[in-house]
Amino acid sequence: MKRWLTGLLLIISIPATAGSNLEKSGDILHLLIPAASFGASLYVEDDFEGSWQLIKTGVVSRLVVEGLKYSVDKERPDGSGDDSFPSGHTADSFAAATFVQQRYGWEWAIPAYVGAAYVGYTRVASDKHHVEDVLVGAAIGVLSGLYFTEPYKGMTITPIAGNGQYGLYISGKF
Repeated sequence: MKRWLTGLLLIISIPATAGSNLEKSGDILHLLIPAASFGASLYVEDDFEGSWQLIKTGVVSRLVVEGLKYSVDKERPDGSGDDSFPSGHTADSFAAATFVQQRYGWEWAIPAYVGAAYVGYTRVASDKHHVEDVLVGAAIGVLSGLYFTEPYKGMTITPIAGNGQYGLYISGKF
């Protein structure tokens, strides 16, 4: 996992002097975050439960993104197409980051979320998406990750808010 973090930090630190370099670094990171997450699930776990959860997370996230792209014609800022809404790169990255957070905890998820946020930034900065495209893509990825991912070991703590009541839902295997 330390190698994954090192690689992630190296890519984030790539100097973005030209727009194409910025876009390319986001494209690479967009592939690296899910690939590293998948590799980690295969390495850390004795079975394929986490891998299947990541696959379900990614497939459903991508299906929602493609369905919206097909049904909503929104021009890209650079004029290169009418499939701007929502950002698939951002959805994929945030789906994988949320998988890591839900499955292995915040300690491992912070670099993944930083990388996912960077991917979203590169999509806006390289004129491939509007800010709202990236925000909706991130929301799709996060929701998919939250729905399909269960913790690997230990307890999970989920905040609950509704009907004027607030609390925590704590569950685990003993």
